[in-house]
Amino acid sequence: MPAGVTTVTLMLRVHVDEGVALACDTWAGGAGVPFLLVHGLSSNRRLWEGSAERLHERGHPVATVDLRGHGRSDKPDSGYDFATMSGDLLAVLDAVGFERAVLAGQSTGGNIVVDLAARAPERVAGVAGIDGGALELSRQFPDWERCKGALAPPPLAGTPAARVEGWIRDSHPSWADWGVEASMANFEHLPEGTIRPWLSLDNHLRILRALWEHKPSTVIPNLDVPVLLVMADTGDEWAQQKRAIGEELMAASGLVRVEWFSPGDHDLHLQYPVELGDLLDAAF
Repeated sequence: MPAGVTTVTLMLRVHVDEGVALACDTWAGGAGVPFLLVHGLSSNRRLWEGSAERLHERGHPVATVDLRGHGRSDKPDSGYDFATMSGDLLAVLDAVGFERAVLAGQSTGGNIVVDLAARAPERVAGVAGIDGGALELSRQFPDWERCKGALAPPPLAGTPAARVEGWIRDSHPSWADWGVEASMANFEHLPEGTIRPWLSLDNHLRILRALWEHKPSTVIPNLDVPVLLVMADTGDEWAQQKRAIGEELMAASGLVRVEWFSPGDHDLHLQYPVELGDLLDAAF
């Protein structure tokens, strides 16, 4: 856990559907605009802890949530379309008492909160996509099978937990210990010392398909709230594509703003938790 992170004010389970409850953490109190922080595909709410604490220090009530199928939330066999997951997040807003909130989502979570902002604009004070929100996979992959072949997750079930942790540390040497621990919470830890992803392969692919079908370029320009796109400069072709998308969206709407972290990796909320919290506080 990052230096200065305190115990969350409340940990709760929010019932969003018949037989489906989501795990949430809340940091209550403060006069600032509330924030709901949403993780990415096959991730979990704990990756937001550092930025959540920083936002709370700045006077904002904050909630984080494990999406259905992820982390400590229930794992039904259905409901992995954006409409259902957006409805889940509305139920979370109701449960934590956020009448209007800034919705911040990382990666796929960014696209989900863009979808929610279009469906329920009265509940949204602003939208932030953290290396997400503007993901439009159909531009890279014109057909679903190509997308599925390129982005399906690796078969990690049965891998020793120590080996996975080593991979994370080697790939992200700048991450603090709490960030590695939070990333390891993406997995169920089995008694024999191995892991398996909390999110099943079938449900992972259902969400990936929903992301591939999502067209944020047609949604974001019609939002009537500030939209902040925070992009990671990975110094590669994907960064160039993100820059083009950001410029396109800023030209389409005066409410869109793009900020970059350079150098940056996809999990900016782990790499720069305090700086990202400060940026979100200043933007909204």
